Amino acid sequence: MDGAIRRPDAPNHFMILKPAQKRILIRLPDGSVLADTCHAVRLMEAGKTLYDPVIYLPREDVSAPFEKQSKTTHCPLKGDASYFSFDVGGEQLVDLAWSYEKPFDFAKDIEGLMAFFGDRIVIEEHPI
Repeated sequence: MDGAIRRPDAPNHFMILKPAQKRILIRLPDGSVLADTCHAVRLMEAGKTLYDPVIYLPREDVSAPFEKQSKTTHCPLKGDASYFSFDVGGEQLVDLAWSYEKPFDFAKDIEGLMAFFGDRIVIEEHPI
């Protein structure tokens, strides 16, 4: 598969990154904008199953002040994920987003990108 980033010890576990080629807005359900970018990528991953595509955005295009949580998880393809929360009017929305701040060398293409939990935000896609 052309352009796939494969896990060296398990080549059937891979991801493909494709430019979204759209303007992506990330909003809270109340309409507040958290991020706005024309530089997003779609990450498609296959491992034990075919996972739903996830949109990743450059961190510099995320305008909301996120707070890094102590929670981390490990992905054998990408590395250790850090999780982020956002304070909305005194209500802390925990685990709203995640990022692989120091991905494995073979997964460096996702460094500096942030993704959001789709069931907690609204993703809008607009033509560029």
